[in-house]
Amino acid sequence: VQLQASGGGLVQAGGSLRLSCAASGHPNPYALGWFRQAPEKEREFVAMISWSGRDIYYGDSVKGRFTISRDDAATTVFLQMNNLTPEDTAVYYCASSKYYTGTRSLSKYDSWGQGTQVTVSS
Repeated sequence: VQLQASGGGLVQAGGSLRLSCAASGHPNPYALGWFRQAPEKEREFVAMISWSGRDIYYGDSVKGRFTISRDDAATTVFLQMNNLTPEDTAVYYCASSKYYTGTRSLSKYDSWGQGTQVTVSS
């Protein structure tokens, strides 16, 4: 299983970024999620999409600003991040879970990408 995240960068407050994560090698259906970790903070749930695509959840801090989506082949997941604030600064990780109907629980994600840095300046 491989997950390759990309799209991070430096942006001013109020700006937007779009993250991508390419997934490969999964033998079974899986959910895809995004988490983030700021310095000296615990890894935080951001968003997830189920295998069917029908179930989508967001963390409270990003609701209304971030949108998760994926391509038709369900091999690439995107995170559109709008109206970014300095509090969104973190390393963003994509992850996959065998709980393919969807889960927000970090411990239920089996495979992780390498992370991509998002920095929002004030």
